[in-house]
Amino acid sequence: MKPKQILISLAAAGILGAAGVALYRVGMARGMGMANTTAAPAPAAAAPVDPATWGIPEGEAATRRHIADGLKAGMVDPLTASKILHYHDPMVPGKKFDAPGKSPFMDMMLVPAYAGSAGADAGTVTVSARIQQNIGLRTAEVTEGAASPAISAVGAIAWNERDQAIVQARAMGYVEKLHVRATLDRVSKGQPLVDIHVPDWVAAQEEFLSVRRMRGTGLDSLVDAARARMRQAGMDAAHIRLVEASGKVQARLTIRAPIAGAITELTAREGMTVMPGMTLARINGLETVWAHAEVPESQAAQLAPGARVTATTPALPGETFTGRVQALLPEVNPATRTVKARLALANPRGQLVPGMFVRMDFAGERQGETLQVPSEAIIHTGRRSLVMLAEADGAFRPAEVLTGVEAGGRTEIRQGLQAGQRVVLSGQFLIDSEASLKGIEARLGETAAADTHRTGARIEAVDGDLLTLSHPAIESLGWPAMTMDFKLAPGLARPALAAGAAVDIEFRMQEGDAPQIVAIRAAKGAAQ
Repeated sequence: MKPKQILISLAAAGILGAAGVALYRVGMARGMGMANTTAAPAPAAAAPVDPATWGIPEGEAATRRHIADGLKAGMVDPLTASKILHYHDPMVPGKKFDAPGKSPFMDMMLVPAYAGSAGADAGTVTVSARIQQNIGLRTAEVTEGAASPAISAVGAIAWNERDQAIVQARAMGYVEKLHVRATLDRVSKGQPLVDIHVPDWVAAQEEFLSVRRMRGTGLDSLVDAARARMRQAGMDAAHIRLVEASGKVQARLTIRAPIAGAITELTAREGMTVMPGMTLARINGLETVWAHAEVPESQAAQLAPGARVTATTPALPGETFTGRVQALLPEVNPATRTVKARLALANPRGQLVPGMFVRMDFAGERQGETLQVPSEAIIHTGRRSLVMLAEADGAFRPAEVLTGVEAGGRTEIRQGLQAGQRVVLSGQFLIDSEASLKGIEARLGETAAADTHRTGARIEAVDGDLLTLSHPAIESLGWPAMTMDFKLAPGLARPALAAGAAVDIEFRMQEGDAPQIVAIRAAKGAAQ
């Protein structure tokens, strides 16, 4: 190549290089400008810190000092300035830690629980509105009303043993005629039952008639004596009047039914000899009958003698019989766990007969207004009863309740709720499971724990919500003096806890877990 051509080529390359650098600088400027225009907005300002939420004194300097101390200890979120109550492992419910770090149970970092978050310090869990709609969650209000227990039972009709008459012979004689032939024959009051010839009456009646036919003074005493001998022979007043009126010997005795009913026993037969006091027949009345109802022992306490009852039977469709409870028999059937209640039912037309199956409904009214909730809101664990309370902003918390009678799909609440609160009717088990995962436990109020125990103790060690205490003998549990672990209830107000401090505690037993402290305070006379 010629020298002139080489110089031209180098000049062109320089021009192109200069142009490329210029274009590169223009492109970088435009790119930086676009980056500046599309950059993410600056982080939002941290939420203002409310000193009242943390319980810190007023004043900016004190607030900053406390925030700084919390940041150092890992108990304040550096991004939101939210107070961190504790750290926990979601896979190990109930175990809490005071500092951040790696979980000793799982290969994961501990998760902070913030003040004011559901389940952190209020014993609640939050369920979003979308999930509530998906599971069809329903709630109902706690209302006041009169609870009337409604108890149903089945049983069988039996003879009323209090409406029974026994027919006996009053003198020795012979059965001449029998007017009834078989047991269970129905008889009316005054109907003839049996004719008996009594030879011993003949002599007494003839003596009486002979003395009465004699004329003269001073014979009245003899007539009275003869009349007395007829009574001693077994004659009743009506038979004696018949002898006096007719003036003839009446040796045949006709025994009549003293009440209306059915012959349940018949021992007399024509031609047989009867002795004084011998039972000839037994009659049971049918105006009232007994019904023996099998009542579950859990409901027997709701019944009392005199309670009203209505009965129906498939044998008489459309017929209703009324009556009252006579007695609760002092015996429980070990096979069916039922108590037998004896009822007296009116039977004016004699339609109810022994052995007939009847269904009985007891009606009892309770005086006064009581709290009531739908029965489907109650969760029975076997050891206690719970409800899920619905609070504001989708928060729910479990509450332990003491239930009463159940009637018409509603259950009486004797303790644990207040009128106007709302309880969950469906989806309780989902919320209960979520509460269990967060370590939330249902607890009674300070005055509601009837199964709590009190003792003084000395703190040996503190591990989060787990205290190791040395306590004296506890008579209510039969415990000797010992050192053992206790668990603090969630959200419990507590004093400063340190090893060696003397405290007074109130606790209750928990199945499969350490006893739970529901109240704790520094012992009287001890330094706070």
